[in-house]
Parts: sequence; C-alpha cells; structure tokens
Amino acid sequence: MFQQGPSPSHSGHLPINGLTLYYEVYGEPGKSRTAPLLLIPGAFMSTDSMKPWVAAFAAKRPVIVFDQQGHGRTADTSRAMSYEQFGDDAAALLRALKVERADVMGYSQGGGVALQLALRHPTLVNKLVSLSATYRQDGWYPAVLKAIEGLSAKAFAGSPIEAAFKKHTAEPNAFEAYVKKMKVLNINDQSITDAQMRAISAQTMVIVGDADGVKPEHAVAMFKLRGGGDEEAAATGMLTKVPAARLVILPATSHIGISGEAKVLESMVTPFLEDAPPANPSLW
Repeated sequence: MFQQGPSPSHSGHLPINGLTLYYEVYGEPGKSRTAPLLLIPGAFMSTDSMKPWVAAFAAKRPVIVFDQQGHGRTADTSRAMSYEQFGDDAAALLRALKVERADVMGYSQGGGVALQLALRHPTLVNKLVSLSATYRQDGWYPAVLKAIEGLSAKAFAGSPIEAAFKKHTAEPNAFEAYVKKMKVLNINDQSITDAQMRAISAQTMVIVGDADGVKPEHAVAMFKLRGGGDEEAAATGMLTKVPAARLVILPATSHIGISGEAKVLESMVTPFLEDAPPANPSLW
C-alpha cells in the first residue's frame, strides 16, 4: 500500500508523440520561484510508485511526474521503445505544460531517460539527478542483464503492473508484447559516450546503493565525467565552492532498497538543487 501524500493540483492525459500520456502536477510551476522537479519512474513503475518521492519534495517545490509508454495510465502503442524516444516524450511534456526549465530526477530506467532528456534537450534541464541508473550497458552487473532476460509476462501475473496495463488495454496478447519490448529496451540499455557525458550542461548528482545493480565504479566514472572531484579540496580539506557534481553511495542499499529512501535522499538532493554552499565546520 502506498503512503498517503499530497494530492495533485492537476492531472490528466496529453497527446505526446503518438501517446496519450498520463501526468500529475503538484503545486503551480508557473507561479513558483523554484524550478519544478520532474520525477521519472523506473521500469514497470508508474506515478503511483513515486508517491513517497512526491511527498518528500512537494512541500518545497512544484513536482511533475508521468507514466512512460505502457506504464501505469499511459497505454502502450505499436511505437518502438528507446531511451532517446522516452527522453523526447519527457521534453514534449514539459513544453506542453509550459515549463521552460526543470530539475530532473530519474530512478533506474527513469534515470537513463533523464540523461537522454539532458543530452537531447539541454535548455529544458536545470539540475540532473541520476538515481540507480547507468549511461551504458556495462554499468550493470552481468547478473542484472541475465535476470532481465528471464522476465516474462507470467512473472507479472496478478501484479499491480499487469492490472494497471489491462485497465486500458484489453487485447489478450498486448501485455506479453509490452513485456517483450521492455526486455529489449533494458537489455540493450543505451550507449552514451564519455564525450557526450562530459558535454551535458546540467549540474549532476549521481546516487547509487553499495549493493545496487549499478556497479559502484560506474557511478564513480559518471561522477568524474560530470566534473566531480576537487583537488584543491583534497589538498586543503575544505570545499570553497559549490561542487560541479555530487556523488552519493548509500550503505547496505540495493537497487530496490534505494527506491524506499526518499526521506533520506531528499535531505541530500535539496541542497544540491538549491546550490547550498558546502559546510566547513571548525575542527579546533
């Protein structure tokens, strides 16, 4: 059961790139001095899955969340799936909502979509938070890809994922076709080059668990490509400027476990979004 949280100020469906895309908005982005936060759910997840994350952030800033193709209240279509296409969908949604610039946080598959949004539509993205996501396939442990290969529609029989899908799609074989498309999407992943990662204009925060499906060395590589690391701070022991990138590795936290750490991570993400100056307490 999902935690009770704030109610959307408005929600509904919009025609987006051939989809009838479901979205929710919390607060009033056009009236806020704070950039709205676009939350992008992970694979097989929906807006309902993100309620704890909405609750963690909505008190301080407008929040937008949406269902990707075939997820939740957004019906699947014959359209092919790709991270690039999903990034374009997110961009089209922001434009339809008349949002000129947003902070973007994506979990797992949603983190990959957030990266594509920042790459392909840089003027729309202010700050970028990658939560348990990779920028190319070799960032996952091989066991993750093997597990995805073993997924089938039967694995979701009787689940909320299957129930949500069948509410809007009655064709008997549609759910099985959707799962097959999702397998291809996530096994192939995406292939963002190091040069493309360096070229992203949005300041970036990389978050993983130490027992994540994402290799910790991949998260560190992403952090460094985004400008992370400060030799001056290493030499003096102090940060004197807001870092170009931030890295969080949560202890004893798995890929699924990190999705339940909204309250913990809000206290780290919000200072990043707000450009809070680094703390340098006196030791003596």
